[in-house]
This record gives sequence, C-alpha cells and structure tokens, in this order.
Amino acid sequence: MNLSKRVQRIKPSPTLAITAQAATLKAQGIDVVSFGAGEPDFDTPDNIKQAAIDAIKNGFTKYTAVGGIDELKEAIIHKIKTDLEINYSKQEILISNGGKHSLYNIAQVLFEEGDEVIIPAPYWVSYPDQVLLNDAQPIFVETTDQTHFKILPEQLEKAITQKTKAFILNTPSNPTGTAYSRDELLNLAKVLEKHKIFCIADEIYDKIVYNGFKHVSIASLSPAMKELTLIVNGASKAYSMTGWRMGYAAGPEKIIAAMAKVQGQVTSNVCSITQKACVEAFKGSQNFIAKMVSEFEKRRDMIVDGLNAIPGICCFKPQGAFYVFPNIQGLYGKKTPQHGLIESADSFANYLLQDEKVVVVPGEGFGAKDYMRLSYASSLKNIEEGLKRIQRAAGKLTS
Repeated sequence: MNLSKRVQRIKPSPTLAITAQAATLKAQGIDVVSFGAGEPDFDTPDNIKQAAIDAIKNGFTKYTAVGGIDELKEAIIHKIKTDLEINYSKQEILISNGGKHSLYNIAQVLFEEGDEVIIPAPYWVSYPDQVLLNDAQPIFVETTDQTHFKILPEQLEKAITQKTKAFILNTPSNPTGTAYSRDELLNLAKVLEKHKIFCIADEIYDKIVYNGFKHVSIASLSPAMKELTLIVNGASKAYSMTGWRMGYAAGPEKIIAAMAKVQGQVTSNVCSITQKACVEAFKGSQNFIAKMVSEFEKRRDMIVDGLNAIPGICCFKPQGAFYVFPNIQGLYGKKTPQHGLIESADSFANYLLQDEKVVVVPGEGFGAKDYMRLSYASSLKNIEEGLKRIQRAAGKLTS
C-alpha cells in the first residue's frame, strides 16, 4: 500500500510517545517518575463539571452550529475584551476541538505549496508538521537560553522572504516557558506590519504566568496588527480541561469563515456538553486559576533550583506555562556506568529512563537537541524524587 506523500512528511508527536511510554511502564508496576505530561494535574473545577451535568440533564446533547454556540462565543468575546482589551464580533470567533485543531484549521486556509512559515525554535512539536501537512515549508529561527529563547526583531526581519506567509508566536511558550513583554512584542509587530505577514498567536498558556508578569497579545498593539493576527486559545490549560477538547480562534472575519467551512467538512461542532461547560469556565468563578498558578510557581522554583544545582545542567527560569527546558551540554562527553557516551539530550534521556526510571522529553523534537523538556505539572513530592534521581544519575557519570 502506498501512503500519501503528505503523511510521509511528518513524524509522530514525541510528547505523546513519551507520555504513552511512561504509562506503559507504570502499568507494569515500575516506579516511574514522569516529567512528560503536558497537562495540569489538577481536576477540572466542580462548577464546570456541574455545568456539563446540567447540560446532559437538560438534553443539550444535539448538534450545534459548526462554529460554536452563541453563548460560548459571547463568553469568549467578553474574556478577550477583559483580558486583552481587544474587541471581536461573533463572526470573528470559531470554536474548535482543542487549540491544536484551531491551529490546523488556520494552516488549512492560509498555507499552500510555495509558502514559508517562520517558526522560532525551540517550538511546540506540532507547528512544523502542521505546516508540512498543508504543503508549506517551515523556516526555523534558532533562539537560545542566552536570549531567554526569544526571537529578536532583526532575526525575524532576516528570515522574511517573498514567500513568507506567516509567523508563529507562542507566548508563554511550550517548551521553554518564556513569555514576551509588551515592548518585545511591539518590536516584532513593526516587522510584521511592514511586510504584512500574518501572525498566528498561540496564547494557550496566557493565564499561567508568574511573579506579576502580565500577558499581552500582539493583536492588541494596533488595528493593523489585529487584522494580521489569529489568536489561538482554549480552556485546556487554564481550567485543567485537556480532555474536554475545546479551543478557539479569534481573527479576521474572512479567515474565520473559511476555517468554519473547513471544519464543517471535517468534524462539525465541538461536543455540545463541552461547550456548555466552557461557558461556565469563562463566565464563572476564576479563583481556581490563581490557586493553580500559585502551586505551579512553587513547583517551578523547586525544579529550577534543583536542576541548576546539578553540575553540567543549566536551567533558565521561565515566566509562564509549566515547563522547564534545561541545557545539558555540560554533560556531553561523559560516560554512563555501562560506558555509553552522553552525546545529546536524547542519549541522556535514555540513560535517565534505563537507570533511574525518570521520563523526560529530549529537545530534538522541539528543534533544540542540547536541551530537554520537563513538565512540572506534578506534585512537589514527585518533583523532589525526580530531582534526586536525576542528580544521582548525573553523579554516576565519569569523564
């Protein structure tokens, strides 16, 4: 059987593969400490669950409009106005089956053969594959922990060609946790406006920020930038609703209408019950978020301090999300007890799994081979145990 060239361009998601691997080991009774999960470990708040129960009891279990119910669109419009100070109409909002689905809808309607899409590296693993699935070419711009993993305006300018169609901006970022300030966004916006390049702004971690950092959307900086921006967000991270599958896009009406047309032929509407639950998420009490973020901040501090205490590992302190992305180049050239050589984050991750039963995600899948991603969406006890094991593993390495 000959599979399509399209599907042969892409790779399986490394984060999903690592998560599945950890689950398999745990099912075998092996004591695994996993830093792989890309989802909050908190339960969905009770008021949101109750809204879903009420929807079922009230028979709200039929098809809805492809792009989502008006009540949910209105809740999102209010959220964006309150949080970002941007006005949108219902015709500029599309509800989809998760943020990933929103991003794919955008790729379907914007990209075609010959287009280039600029992606700062490190990047979330699905960005380049979604570009490739839609016949365009990802153009990577490398960043490092020296610049806090942020693309500079001069780097963006240099990467733009006649073929450039869009720029993907993820703030706060998965996998690095970095977040752009208003001034940094203004400098990027000047370049994008000058060349009339679309910005796909993945803001799914907008609520998970620390030390008083304020999330700013690039779409809020000017009317021109709003017309060039497609905001992607959802309920999964801020309200611990990853399995509910709801994301949304906000952007120019013509593009949103085209995305709805595609969605109508692929999935139709988001689950009706999920939509009612998300109305409650956006309109109900927001106290849950502050409590969750406070707990994440404690975990972040513990894991950053613990990793930086290990010789050979250097870890940037993130402003948002729930990931750290340490550089492990200081361990290169060292030998494991079995005399294997540490040559990359991939080899160190394999060593951690085999010798200490610690699961981390190597950075190569994120476009940064000298780093590894650890999620601190886990208990303080689990993080403490994991750090002990990583420190022990590093201590067993020899020159």
